[in-house]
Amino acid sequence: MSTTSVRAPLPVRNPRTGEIDLYITPATGPEIAAVCRRLRAAQPAWGDAPIEHRIAVMRRWAERLKAHRAALVEADSTDTGGGQISQVATDMVIGTILRLAAHAPSQFRDLLRAGRSPAMPHIQFDTNLKPYPLLGVIGPWNAPLMLSTLHAIPALFAGCAAIVKPSEVAPRFVRPMMQTIAEVPELAEVLTFVLGDAETGQAIVEHVDIVNFTGSVPNGRKVAEACAKRFIPAMLELGGKDPVIVTGSADLERAATAVLRGAVTSTGQVCFSIERIYVHESVHDAFVARLVAESARVELNYPDPRRGQIGPFISARQAEIVDGHIDDALAKGAKLACGGKSVTLGGGLYMYPTVLIDVDHDMSIMRDETFGPAMPVMRYSSEEEAIRLANDTYYGLSAAVIAGTEIEARRIADRLQAGVVSVQDTFLTFAGFGVAEWQSFKFSGMGGRGPGLASFMRKQAVLVNTGRPESLVDEPLKATA
Repeated sequence: MSTTSVRAPLPVRNPRTGEIDLYITPATGPEIAAVCRRLRAAQPAWGDAPIEHRIAVMRRWAERLKAHRAALVEADSTDTGGGQISQVATDMVIGTILRLAAHAPSQFRDLLRAGRSPAMPHIQFDTNLKPYPLLGVIGPWNAPLMLSTLHAIPALFAGCAAIVKPSEVAPRFVRPMMQTIAEVPELAEVLTFVLGDAETGQAIVEHVDIVNFTGSVPNGRKVAEACAKRFIPAMLELGGKDPVIVTGSADLERAATAVLRGAVTSTGQVCFSIERIYVHESVHDAFVARLVAESARVELNYPDPRRGQIGPFISARQAEIVDGHIDDALAKGAKLACGGKSVTLGGGLYMYPTVLIDVDHDMSIMRDETFGPAMPVMRYSSEEEAIRLANDTYYGLSAAVIAGTEIEARRIADRLQAGVVSVQDTFLTFAGFGVAEWQSFKFSGMGGRGPGLASFMRKQAVLVNTGRPESLVDEPLKATA
C-alpha cells in the first residue's frame, strides 16, 4: 500500500475511440484512512437515527439521481462505450432505493426476535440490530455505475456508512454521482466514492468492517484472504460460465430469442451472460439455424452509438481473451457458424454475435469465463447428460433451462448447481434484484445476494432473568438443551 502523498495518475481508455482521454489520481493509503475515519465518525448518528429518517434521506437522494439522470447516463455510457445497461443503470439504482424505502421497516421487524427460553421460562430474550459501521464496496468495470452503487444501498438503509471504489477502467460516472450525494448533506456524511486501482482497494479492505467485491475469481480470492486476516465478512460476486439447456421439446424460436439476448446483451460483458449452450441432438441443427438467423439481425452500434445492439469491448484486454477462446476452439475442431474474432472500428474493438458448433469441454470457451458475445453450442443426448455437462464447471453463478413445458424445465432447473436459474428464458437475474435472494455456488462467490438488510447487520441477543439468579453452591447445574 502506498504511503506517499501523491500517486502517479492512471490513464483511462475510451472504449469507442481506443484513446486515452482521461487520467485519474488514485487515492493513497493515508487518504483512504482519513476518509474512513470521517465516515466512521458520522456513522453512529446515522445508524442510531430512526429508520424513517434514513428512508427520508434516501428518498431525497433518489430525487437528485433523477435530476442528474442525463449526466449519469452519459458518463456511464462513455465508460462502457454505450453499453445497453448504461441506459437503465440509473433507473435501476433509483428503483432499488424506492423499493427498499417502502419495505425497509417491515424487513427490520422481520429480523427481530423476542420471547421466553423454552428451557428456562424465567429468561426472556429480545434482539438488537447492530449495523456494521463501515462498508467497503469494490466495483467492477462491466456495469460500473450500477454494480458499484447497488451494493451500498441496503447497507445505507441498515445504518452503515459506505466507501465505494469503482474500477479504474470505468470511473467517469463518479463525478456526477458525487454531485448527487453532495446535494443531500446527511448522505454525504456517510457515503463517498473514491478513485483508484487495486492498491486503493487493498487500503479500503484494511480500514472497513465488511467488504462487498464484484470481479474475477483470482481477485476475489485475494480480497477473501485479506478479509479473513482481519476476521471481517466478505461478500463476493465473482465470475460465471452460465449454461442454458434447450430440450428437444422446446419452442426453438423462443429459445433462440432468449439465448441471443442472454449471451449478447452489453457485448456479453455481464457476469450472468449465457456462455454455454446445450441443445438436445434432435433439435440441435434446427436451433443453430435459428440462432444464426437471429444473430444476423443484430447490429453493432458503430458508427452511431444510438443505433444497434452491440457496443465495443470496454477493456481491450477482454477482446484479447475472447479472441483467444475462439482461436483455441477452432484449433481443437470447433467450427464457426457465424461471426468471428474482434474487429477494430474507429479505434474501438467490436465483435459480431459469434456462434460456434462442434465444441466440447476440452476447449477454453466451454471451461473459462469468456465475457463476450460468443455462443458455443454443444449437443446432448439425454437429460442426465445435459445436467452433468451444465454442472461440469467450477462456476455456479446462474443458469437457464428452456423446455416444452414449465414442469419439464423446472425438473431440470432444480438439479442445476447455480445461485439463480432462469426457467423458460435466460438473463432473468435482473428481475430478481431487490426481490429474490440467492447464494452463488462453487467459485462464483460467497455471501448471499438478495433484497434484505440482514447481511449488513449483526444480531445481538439480550437475555433478561425475570427470576432470581441460581446459586452455584445450593443448586446443581442442570442441562438446558
